Amino acid sequence: MSFSNNCKSDKIPGPIRGNAAAGLCEKVCIQVDKVFDACMRRDDLTDLSVTMTDVTPGLTEPYRFVSARSSSTQATVSDLVVTELPDAPCYARVVCTINVPVQVVFTDAYGVTGTGNATISLARDVIMHVSAPSVIPYSIQCTAGLVSPKGVYVSGNSFSITACVTTILKVTMPVELLVPAYGYCYIPPCREYTEQVCGGVSDLPLYPQESGIEPRCPNQPRG
Repeated sequence: MSFSNNCKSDKIPGPIRGNAAAGLCEKVCIQVDKVFDACMRRDDLTDLSVTMTDVTPGLTEPYRFVSARSSSTQATVSDLVVTELPDAPCYARVVCTINVPVQVVFTDAYGVTGTGNATISLARDVIMHVSAPSVIPYSIQCTAGLVSPKGVYVSGNSFSITACVTTILKVTMPVELLVPAYGYCYIPPCREYTEQVCGGVSDLPLYPQESGIEPRCPNQPRG
């Protein structure tokens, strides 16, 4: 069993039906990252230079590009400069570089598949809402996704690719937040997967079932 097929609907996560206040039993202090602001940007990039590291050894150039995609949803933020706007309290100009980790898949001159890692860096200059001054500082984080179905080999370990990139910049802070709760979750036991090789055969009847036809003896004359 799991959350998706468990009958204890009052003790598992899911959509609220009826009165949302029904069943609330306590105020809970939870430790989470509070998101003060977030913004998303999508880019279609062409002629993007990618130089691989940690390349599969023993392959023969020239290479042929197959695909590339982000190897992690967590990108790193570097060269960060946050400048508060004097005419807009709690707003700031955020200038940074987003570094997206990428894995490239390619084949060599003999058709052998190889992989390599790379980093794609994107510049950002945006305005975001930041928290008011506090003992605990906020941080700028980024989630990113990259997909590249097209690329050409340049030389060495380099490709020129076309990529679709989605980045989400966030202003976050670790906080202890007080929230209403329905109590602890009920964790159901796991439902083990079984291949059931004979399942389809076991469901068959012993003899064929001819719908609408009564069984008769082989020598019985037709009426």
